[in-house]
Amino acid sequence: MSNKSSLIESVSSVFILAYKEDTTILEKTLQEQGFNYQLLRQKHQPEYKSYSPSYLTLLNHKKAWIKASEEQKPSLIIEADFVPVINFGLLPLPFNLKNHNVGIAWLYTCASQIYSVFNDNCAEGFSTSAVAYIITPEAALELIELANEVRLNFGSDNYSTWDSTIDEFLRKRNFQNFVPFKNYGEHGGLPNLEHSRFGLSKVHRADVLYDKLAFLPIYAGVDQFQIWRLFKERFQARLKGILRLLIGKYLRLKVVKSSSFPLRLISFAILRQLSLRI
Repeated sequence: MSNKSSLIESVSSVFILAYKEDTTILEKTLQEQGFNYQLLRQKHQPEYKSYSPSYLTLLNHKKAWIKASEEQKPSLIIEADFVPVINFGLLPLPFNLKNHNVGIAWLYTCASQIYSVFNDNCAEGFSTSAVAYIITPEAALELIELANEVRLNFGSDNYSTWDSTIDEFLRKRNFQNFVPFKNYGEHGGLPNLEHSRFGLSKVHRADVLYDKLAFLPIYAGVDQFQIWRLFKERFQARLKGILRLLIGKYLRLKVVKSSSFPLRLISFAILRQLSLRI
């Protein structure tokens, strides 16, 4: 494994964000791995009738940010359709606990990029999607303000890609944000129709995983073809990840040229894809 601190050792609280989803298997998996968690299940309010799904999701994350800002250690926030890999809690933390400028560390990434790689193999970078991430108390306090800004600038009824603004928002406030060497789990949910209505991909999956999934995701279905669907989705995700590497979206050429340690960046980007695991 690694001499870094493990996930289970490093987070104080785990918050599961849900609406009507069945979280039984996810909760059981977290319990088996030793995590203490709180289930934050959003209750429908009359005023929510006109709210966009993206804003309702933001409200649930804001609830978790308020709680995370009151903790002494980083908190883990995961959405109900996150599927962790086996031995999830034993995986190494994707940042150094001695770094006091940490904002957010994504455990599941989407459209990710890397900016720099430190000598302990921790990578500063970008991701959109808030399916699974670690947040420090200081950064959580700042993100509460992000939620307020989204309501002011976009309103509660309109779609916004608020999760893609987290990195820039925190970096402007002198935080460093991190992406993992490999994903700690998968977005197991069904296609997001709201994304597709606004020209975005309605499906996003992890490009490369640390290990096999702890349980079957929702998208695999419940019939005799579930293993085939899982293989198909995972295979396509791997291909997309490799393609993003080859065309310079995961590691941009200008980032390499401006880096003091370009070989470290290149090695990180390539080695993570050298896995036979689908």
